[in-house]
Amino acid sequence: MRRSSLAVIVPLAMLAAACGSSSSSSSASSTSTPAAASTTSSTAAPATSTVTLSTKSLPGVGSVLVNGQGRTLYIFVPDNAKKVTCTGGCASVWPPLAIAAGQKPTVSGGVNASLVSSDPNPSGGDVVTYKGWPLYLYVADPGAGTDHGEGVNSGGGLWYVIAPSGQVVKVKSASSSAGSSGGTGY
Repeated sequence: MRRSSLAVIVPLAMLAAACGSSSSSSSASSTSTPAAASTTSSTAAPATSTVTLSTKSLPGVGSVLVNGQGRTLYIFVPDNAKKVTCTGGCASVWPPLAIAAGQKPTVSGGVNASLVSSDPNPSGGDVVTYKGWPLYLYVADPGAGTDHGEGVNSGGGLWYVIAPSGQVVKVKSASSSAGSSGGTGY
């Protein structure tokens, strides 16, 4: 229990520290902490290998989108299924699923290929989208099959997983202020 608490607290502390800096400043990335810099650099550069989208069933949540390594993918409510709004310090905790311009992800499992696209990332490159929602990873997820970001209120909004149907899944809340205790939709 103590270990999972630290997995959530450390990234949130990084986010809190990063929120004080401007997301439009190019010098912010050069002054990042080593952990944030390594996360940002791995997602800011255009993808050189094929990006894969698949599905995985998570306990208590159901079938959700994951990347090629089985890591859970999230949507950010302020994106409003339209454009990337998590940049700068936010993206160091919630790295966008980057893809090289002109590439399409490989899909497997229950992923609906017609719902997959990409949008420009204001920080550079492109981000994979699903039914219009930009997709992100969460640095506090220790590996495949975890969803520590589900229902988290961070970076100016709520984060949720997304089902293969394209529906935002709201199952659990990380804080009492996050709201809903169940259901899907958006």
